[in-house]
Amino acid sequence: MKKSTQKLLLLSFVSFFGFSACEQSYLPKPKAYNRIDLPESAYQALPDTFPYHFFYSKYAELSRDTFPKSGRYYINLFYPDYDAVIQITYKDLKKPENNMEELLTEAFNLTMEHNKKAYSIKESIISIQNQQVASIAELSGEVPSQFQFFTTDSTTHFFRGALYFNTANKNDSLRPIIDFIKKDAIEMLNTLEWKY
Repeated sequence: MKKSTQKLLLLSFVSFFGFSACEQSYLPKPKAYNRIDLPESAYQALPDTFPYHFFYSKYAELSRDTFPKSGRYYINLFYPDYDAVIQITYKDLKKPENNMEELLTEAFNLTMEHNKKAYSIKESIISIQNQQVASIAELSGEVPSQFQFFTTDSTTHFFRGALYFNTANKNDSLRPIIDFIKKDAIEMLNTLEWKY
């Protein structure tokens, strides 16, 4: 065999395997969630203009609730990086229109409204400072509110909160953020003090 023929065969052989190695069959990638980098928890004090006091996340923006039926001390803690909000409601139990039994029933009913879409609702009682307790509800599934809580001193103050996301993401993909904000809510409850 001539050297030129050998070179041509070798070049053809290398070219064939070189081009065939570049061909790949396409396989769809499995569904995945975006990577979420969360900061270290950091807290700041609530201003002195409320009948309650607590520490809340430095990553949340405090604003008054502007809904027309909102009470004077209703606030929102908005997390702009996650498009999430903890809505806080407060009732003064010394006012005759704020009946403790009705407020408790309303709090449980607001949680149970999510029962249609929730895979599960885990309710528990936790001890917080000032020898009080708080009721928390953790909801799983495609529900609008994944975490809710309330506490009361049973004579003067009733304090309730609920976490909401303004996004269409699946709650499974939001799990790290839900856990991050839940930790902030527990810190809020643990530092909660009534002022008068």
